[in-house]
Amino acid sequence: MRTGTVTTDRTIADLLVERLRAWRVPRVFGQPGEGVALIVEALRRAGGDPGFVPSRQPEAAGFMAAGHAKYTGGVGVCLATQGPDALHLLGGLYDAKLDSRPMLAIIGQQTFSALGSAYQEIELPRLFGDACAQFLRTAAVPEQVPYLVDQAIRTAVSTRSPACLVVPHDLLGQFVPDGMPHPDGGGVLASAPGLPPARVLPHEQDLNAAAQLLGAGRRVAILIGQGGYGAADEIVELADRLDAGVATSLLGKPVLDERLPYHTGVLGQVGTAASAQLMAGCDTLLMIGTNDPWTGYYPMPGQATAVQIDIDGSRLASRYPIDVPLVGDARETLQALLSRVPHRRNRDWRDMIEGAVDRARTECDARAEERTARLNPRLVLRELSPRLPADAAVAVDVGSVTYWYARHLRLPPGAQAHLCGTLASVGSAVPYAIAAKFARPARPVFVLLGDGAMQSGGLAELITVAQHWPEWPDPRFVLLVLNNSDRAGRGGEPERGPETGAVRAPWPDLDRPAARGMPAPETVRAGDIPHAGWARLLGLHGIGVDRPDQVGPAWEEAIAADRPTLIEAVVDPSIPLDAPEQPFADLRGLTAGGVEEGAGTAVRGRAQTLRERAANGADLV
Repeated sequence: MRTGTVTTDRTIADLLVERLRAWRVPRVFGQPGEGVALIVEALRRAGGDPGFVPSRQPEAAGFMAAGHAKYTGGVGVCLATQGPDALHLLGGLYDAKLDSRPMLAIIGQQTFSALGSAYQEIELPRLFGDACAQFLRTAAVPEQVPYLVDQAIRTAVSTRSPACLVVPHDLLGQFVPDGMPHPDGGGVLASAPGLPPARVLPHEQDLNAAAQLLGAGRRVAILIGQGGYGAADEIVELADRLDAGVATSLLGKPVLDERLPYHTGVLGQVGTAASAQLMAGCDTLLMIGTNDPWTGYYPMPGQATAVQIDIDGSRLASRYPIDVPLVGDARETLQALLSRVPHRRNRDWRDMIEGAVDRARTECDARAEERTARLNPRLVLRELSPRLPADAAVAVDVGSVTYWYARHLRLPPGAQAHLCGTLASVGSAVPYAIAAKFARPARPVFVLLGDGAMQSGGLAELITVAQHWPEWPDPRFVLLVLNNSDRAGRGGEPERGPETGAVRAPWPDLDRPAARGMPAPETVRAGDIPHAGWARLLGLHGIGVDRPDQVGPAWEEAIAADRPTLIEAVVDPSIPLDAPEQPFADLRGLTAGGVEEGAGTAVRGRAQTLRERAANGADLV
């Protein structure tokens, strides 16, 4: 192979970083290690373009990259060395895969000559083959590196999935040959950064068929997923044309203003009774950018005619039988539909929906106000709603906090909120929030998680927050830890503190626990971790609450603080999650007068008739 003449001190690691810069990658997340030390050094020489954000553990780096992709829409990039560090990236990669987000993992590998008997060697192609099924390559010669970076990012963006590039140590340290000659054998590795967005719209006849089905519906329900981002105005206009009710998936919760009187809330096990009732009573369903897995809460198969809009054709009809599938961008597809869908007034249906919404909201408020043995976690989330800034970014972890977020936190229009939705991996929220803050440092960020999730990496990554927050123009980075001591034992009782009459979490002075009549750290059970005390030890602000009257002032204190703040709420672990009743159990509760007997059979019969007429090209309106 021709190697060319070396006339520069640029290494292949520098070349890789330059290619990331050409793709306008703003930062790379990772934990430094031997296998990627040369890349980290090249990032340092690049002077912050791209920047490098070191994590305390490689798993967090993977979730930071996934979080970056979710909050920005761009490609999240992370790196790790071979062996154990590479293993820990899998959580973030699967998160990106299952939630359809572009991501690139760059993995350092042992030198080629050592493969087969190397220290920390893992068969990386086999390990990452499923998570990064769309693109997984190993660079072998310098000439491949720019090409493979281009193809990896292009594939990740085009397929909305993670990609993986493996680069051996010995290749990273080589100097860039003059002119970068192509390998012998005649192959030309030609590529260039950049991928202009495509415009994807359904065919005219499919749009017409969808408009006819929707216009013929008497009781229309709209289910919105994360694919509906950016189409809120079109969704509202269409819902008003059809007097439809609107529900969202968990990932689609931030898409639409939740104050709308016909917005029934989140659908599924974590959702509301109003959303379950909406699906139980509809005869027509429009799904927009959703792959919501709670199919037990969808209409019964055959109950409703259905239209689905999704940019990914492989998702169509994967959750519910679809009469008219539409492959296209949600916003433009809805704009095209609006000119075709007639105004079909049905105030009876809309009034039913709004009544169900009113009842559900009243029930949520009542449950938040319930007096419990310890602090009611529903109240803690409810009290954040009127105080949450409109430009906030919210990161939510896995566990009971997901239920309280879905039902009791009302997001203002414009707020972003993300969680590890489909993979549901505990410990993802703090890395998500760090990525969101780096993406827009002037934006307030809120993290919602339980004590178990905080102990699953959050305590370590709080060090990352403590390291970087002085660089942020807006210091608001608020963590809520709902401490119900569900990780190995009952937590310690909180201690009274001066701020706002609130309580401090256990051990505010971690350096002198014995002097405060508390056990030494090495004897403390896992459930006794002093989360707010740990924040104060790191130079951050820490607040503890255990009474309802302390919750609102604690939120206000945290939002006004001059540094990141951790609120530890000692909450009652016995609060039931109370999944909504299965929607097919009883349709009579949908209206005051009840749905007539045999309504389900009538709806299914009408759906079949509409399908047959659509198949024969008949006018459905």
